[in-house]
Amino acid sequence: MNIEQMIPWLSVVIAYLLGSIPTSYIIGKLFFQKDIRQSGSGNTGATNTLRTFGTKAGVIVLLIDILKGAAAIWVGKAMSQGITSAGQIHLLVSLCGLAVILGHIYSIFLGFKGGKGVATAGGVFLAMSPITLMMCLVLFLYVVYSTKYVSVGSMLAALAFLLIELIYQYIMNFPNLPRLVLTLLVVAMIFYRHKENIRRLKAGNENKFGQRSPRQV
Repeated sequence: MNIEQMIPWLSVVIAYLLGSIPTSYIIGKLFFQKDIRQSGSGNTGATNTLRTFGTKAGVIVLLIDILKGAAAIWVGKAMSQGITSAGQIHLLVSLCGLAVILGHIYSIFLGFKGGKGVATAGGVFLAMSPITLMMCLVLFLYVVYSTKYVSVGSMLAALAFLLIELIYQYIMNFPNLPRLVLTLLVVAMIFYRHKENIRRLKAGNENKFGQRSPRQV
């Protein structure tokens, strides 16, 4: 592989760096003179931001984290123009999706720590499968409205996305295997990153949406 052929694959590195941008940390330092990692769960996601800095900051972080995920896919698609193989394009774009989510979860700028990746994953799949993502967003909002648990809504929406993706891939004779593998990996990561939430749900002390806590998300 020559240098020209390698250039499109640099989009994976760009995607990781995009994901690594610590939105909540930057907002916390700039506007609240506070390190988000020292509050609540120490998580740098939108939920902990909302509970620590309020609704406006939480929404801003949520939107930017979603944008990071979508931007990584746009970068991957833009830089894949020189690739003629559809299979390689699918692989490149899916790797960009995985890289941006890993960047958010394991930010190089925060000592390889970060958020849970749900919002950034949402941005990835918004750019890759917008209709499916919108369907799962409705489920997420309904579950959070009904239960007040963001963690439950996130995990159920992730499972629903995986189920819809599996059905689609099966019906269409698996046209995009890299995207299916990406979906499986993302859902597994989301559940792994929610292991403490699952523990608290079982114990009956998981925080509900809108509830502020100095220690937990």
